Amino acid sequence: MCKDYVYDKDIEQIAKDEQGEALKLQASTSTEFSHQQCSVPGIGEKYPTWETTKPELELLGHNPRRRRITSSFTIGLRGLINLGNTCFMNCIVQALTHTPILRDFFLSDRHRCEMPSPELCLVCEMSSLFRELYSGNPSPHVPYKLLHLVWIHARHLAGYRQQDAHEFLIAALDVLHRHCKGDDVGKAANNPNHCNCIIDQIFTGGLQSDVTCQACHGVSTTIDPCWDISLDLPGSCTSFWPMSPGRESSVNGEGHIPGITTLTDCLRRFTRPEHLGSSAKIKCGSCQSYQESTKQLTMNKLPVVACFHFKRFEHSAKQRRKITTYISFPLELDMTPFMASSKESRMNGQLQLPTNSGNNENKYSLFAVVNHQGTLESGHYTSFIRHHKDQWFKCDDAVITKASIKDVLDSEGYLLFYHKQVLEHESEKVKEMDMQAY
Repeated sequence: MCKDYVYDKDIEQIAKDEQGEALKLQASTSTEFSHQQCSVPGIGEKYPTWETTKPELELLGHNPRRRRITSSFTIGLRGLINLGNTCFMNCIVQALTHTPILRDFFLSDRHRCEMPSPELCLVCEMSSLFRELYSGNPSPHVPYKLLHLVWIHARHLAGYRQQDAHEFLIAALDVLHRHCKGDDVGKAANNPNHCNCIIDQIFTGGLQSDVTCQACHGVSTTIDPCWDISLDLPGSCTSFWPMSPGRESSVNGEGHIPGITTLTDCLRRFTRPEHLGSSAKIKCGSCQSYQESTKQLTMNKLPVVACFHFKRFEHSAKQRRKITTYISFPLELDMTPFMASSKESRMNGQLQLPTNSGNNENKYSLFAVVNHQGTLESGHYTSFIRHHKDQWFKCDDAVITKASIKDVLDSEGYLLFYHKQVLEHESEKVKEMDMQAY
């Protein structure tokens, strides 16, 4: 069954009458029923019952059809005022508010706050922020309350210093995750983090680590939850694993151009076997002795939204600098080769990839890109967001301008946000959403 609600006029009237009687008993003073208020469980706020007026009925009669999305549709496109080096926050807010499932969750009033002080709840503020950004108001919004709550709950981000957008993203997801604990939807547990709040449903993936003993070839496997994948870049202090010539020229639609590193290259390096060396021997659980080993990371479970973080800011004992290496990334990404289930196709760190895996469950579409311009000491964050279909916009604090796909793909890239093209519902392997629909 679709589990949708079916409303009956008579039953609705009975429920309304019963609710009115209950409210009258609770009220300390008698008032007119039209002024009675109904309490929304869990939120702690009161909202008046909605009685349709004649003008409202006439307005609904004149607009029987749903609003059509056209190329000039601008609902959801609203700038954010920079409150003093807060571009790091603004670009992440734009990416989060254009995350389809997160948008649907907040705009459908699904959050039920159970915090003792709702005014300190970051999820409540995000709900308010979504309503503001999708209200149709063209003037830039001032996110002062969001900034204040970030300062309260993530004190390392407090103040008007320049901050890292990636660090803000992780801090924001952590606070939202903790403040979502009271939601009804958060009481189930079917993911690696043993939580089913909206944040974990969307952003949490399972990162599998396989450590193989070089003596007995016994394998120790652990699976950890992750909200993003941080990728090393060429030019960093960490040695980069180059792409072998002639291989994977058409993977994820990324034609191999000599000298150009791709997102696929970075993912290949991330998931390649790594020899830990004689200085990092571990005690093997199978042969019960300290042996050299190899470690390999793969994805055990893919999140709905995959966030890739390029390690552009290098902080080492030798130097502090920004790595400006251009990384080519595709509009559509197939994560099948990087799954733990695809491990048997790996030989000595080289992927044997089919040109078209045909596994739509692991395919993603790009919907947001965060960029950093400038140096490590002085820079500015902007973002590209996909509004609907192939309509892209550049968000530069309070200014939003139309952008081309070429503008997006030619950008340097710091954070990449990809959304699954096909969603699964619990154990069912069917469902729902083609990214072309929004």
